[in-house]
Amino acid sequence: MINVAVLGYGTVGSGVVELLFKNNRLFASKTGQPVAVKYILDIRSFPGDRYESLLVRDIETVLRDPEINVVVETIGGAGVAYEFTRRALQAGKNVVTSNKELVNEKGPELLALARENGVRYLFEASVGGGIPVILPMMSGLGANEIHRIVGILNGTTNYILTKMKNDGMSFEDALGRAQQFGYAEANPSADIDGLDTCRKLCILASLSFGKYVHADRVRPEGIRGVTPELMTLAEQQGYRIKLIGSAQRLPDGIVEMFVGPAAVPASHPLANIEDVFNGILVSGDATGDVLFYGKGAGKMPTASAVCSDIIECSKPLCESILWDVTDNDFVRSPAPGRFEYLEGTNIPIVMSI
Repeated sequence: MINVAVLGYGTVGSGVVELLFKNNRLFASKTGQPVAVKYILDIRSFPGDRYESLLVRDIETVLRDPEINVVVETIGGAGVAYEFTRRALQAGKNVVTSNKELVNEKGPELLALARENGVRYLFEASVGGGIPVILPMMSGLGANEIHRIVGILNGTTNYILTKMKNDGMSFEDALGRAQQFGYAEANPSADIDGLDTCRKLCILASLSFGKYVHADRVRPEGIRGVTPELMTLAEQQGYRIKLIGSAQRLPDGIVEMFVGPAAVPASHPLANIEDVFNGILVSGDATGDVLFYGKGAGKMPTASAVCSDIIECSKPLCESILWDVTDNDFVRSPAPGRFEYLEGTNIPIVMSI
């Protein structure tokens, strides 16, 4: 029996609970045993909710219950979520999360803690929403030396840029539309200023290159300066502007990282990825380019990725990954003059990144 405790009953957490109940028979067939949500931890009340009877407010209820196998952390941030995750791992419980901020801030410590206690710390949902990318990179592409990752990693900004290109909206109007449909938060700065893309890119780079990359080693640029006129200029030259994250390992072992608006050739696979969709291009020495594509955010797509990690927790434990913590001297921003630029602008062309 796999008993699950979900910490945080917001958008993602409620999606996880809903999916575990809805597809319960499927999860049982995948894991070979019943899977059940035993607790939902949240400080709020949800009167009339169909799963109200599962609500608890004290983390000790979860940590002291020997029947809890998997803790799902969807609280967000690196405060309470960190404390609860750390204690759950110390209590010998697998932890699954969608929390990209915590993975980037405390990943090395939490991965080491998981190994010490013979459990897993898994975070498929922290990058790409519903797109399976982390496990395929670690297993399906495991025979490859990965030398480059480049992609659209934030659905909010991609939606905004799509509206600006297709409908001629201003940045402000497109952002307002994104907030209206729930694609952007009331405070959208993490998305539109590139921090969300930066954190996701750092997670992928840490997994790909074997050394921990902290987001403070990258100088992200957001999309506040992108205008419909700039989008039109790009179109006239055969390009489309996207918020791109790129990490490339150079021959000398240095990892060059870039986050910002870039001009993508109209013929490039990333150019036609629109709305809230993400696309992540991973280049291996044996496979060449592999493209991962799908919805990069949303309640049920992200819940799907979380639940895939719950299934992973049912499998025999192999030695978990560790991130080598270094001084990050192996990471640098692209050197001046490194790029080719869209004519008449300071927007780099993605093929030169």
